[in-house]
Amino acid sequence: MAILVATPSLLLPGRAANAAEIVTLVAILVSLLSFVEYYTEYPSFVEFRDAPPVNRMRFAALFLMILVLSIISKHKIEPTNLTAMLFGIGSLIGQGLDFPYSPVRLVILMLPDTASAMTIDAVRIAAGVTYMIALITVVMFVFVVRVLGWPTSRGAFNVWINLPLFDPTAGGDVVFRLRRESQINICLGVLLPFAIPAVVKFAANLIDPITMNNPHTMIWAISAWAFLPANMAMRGIAMMRIADLIEEKRRRTYANAEAIPTA
Repeated sequence: MAILVATPSLLLPGRAANAAEIVTLVAILVSLLSFVEYYTEYPSFVEFRDAPPVNRMRFAALFLMILVLSIISKHKIEPTNLTAMLFGIGSLIGQGLDFPYSPVRLVILMLPDTASAMTIDAVRIAAGVTYMIALITVVMFVFVVRVLGWPTSRGAFNVWINLPLFDPTAGGDVVFRLRRESQINICLGVLLPFAIPAVVKFAANLIDPITMNNPHTMIWAISAWAFLPANMAMRGIAMMRIADLIEEKRRRTYANAEAIPTA
């Protein structure tokens, strides 16, 4: 986690006067939070900590987004063979996903009218690359769930440890509540890539519009735009899977109870 937070600052020059101290502090805090969460007996807010590879896939997707965008942004400052290759691939992906009404096109339309052509190209590449990584991550998680049998392939699933923010005793049927939250998360995961640019564009009429001239700002903003919906979609898919497992266990229990002959 510390490396993830520090990656843009390590790869890109031109940091502000106090940027190094701030990045170091944030990296240490995030690392401590992750360490405490995974090594304490009682869960707090991190979900699926005992049900790999959910969090591993989340981390890998976010880290890959930050790393690739940092390398691509470095191409304009210190070009190398690696930066040129990723810049070329990113350009192809960005142009391929930049069609009418696509999330990438909406991100570009989110930019202020004063944005330069260089900024627009950089945002197009960043949005295309991160959105592609998000889509691939979600598809891979669906494969893990449907084909590899997550989470039953790794033993019993503890709801309290893996879903600390979900209270099964809050009232109502657990399966119904899990499926309802699952559907909400999946819908948000699909709609947010379209909704976030529209909200930002609308807010720009009330406050100062967001600028993507700073590569650090662009990296974190675009990565958040792509990662948050993917994270919610994965959470929804996981909760739907848990609901199906609970319902399947209920059916087996009822079937066994009916099969026992009465005296």
